[in-house]
Amino acid sequence: MGLELQYNEGQTPLDEEEKEGLKIKTIFTQGDLDEFEQLNIEKAIEWTIHANLNAERILTEKFIKDVHKKMYGDVWKWAGHFRLTDKNIGVNWTQIGIELKNLIDDIKYWIKNKTFSPEEIAIRFKHRIVSIHCFPNGNGRHSRMMADIIIESIFGKEIFSWHKSNMVKADETRKAYIKALREADNGNIIPLIKFAKE
Repeated sequence: MGLELQYNEGQTPLDEEEKEGLKIKTIFTQGDLDEFEQLNIEKAIEWTIHANLNAERILTEKFIKDVHKKMYGDVWKWAGHFRLTDKNIGVNWTQIGIELKNLIDDIKYWIKNKTFSPEEIAIRFKHRIVSIHCFPNGNGRHSRMMADIIIESIFGKEIFSWHKSNMVKADETRKAYIKALREADNGNIIPLIKFAKE
């Protein structure tokens, strides 16, 4: 019996090779997977609390990969590694490193020049990195954690509430989140900022 996954709107299906990267062979259902991933993510949050974080460390490809590995490394072999296939969303997989470098350069510029408010900088980063879609899976949760790390560790402000949801379940909160992401795709970042703060 293989891993049977159901995908909600806005989620990226894993290909068979990526499914082979599952470390815990007793996971067969989406519910089991969600549970193990959530436990792993909680460990990652704990790690960020005790890590000595500053802008110089956070705004690097290495740190961005490290966060993903901390979030999913107990569950997936490919955690912390850029995807090697194209998906239904995201840039061509060969462009991930380049696009991520552009994003890192942009956020450094925004911070230095106070181009946007701290909240907008964090959410613009979140939106761009999820659009790049660096990893085979977990990009949404990774991008939200990165936004929280940026707002807290770079700007010294409270993390976002994200409607107190991890957005895994297909419910009204997830629908509102996807709608806000689509608005941001069309150049209107305000609904996503609002969503993050509610």
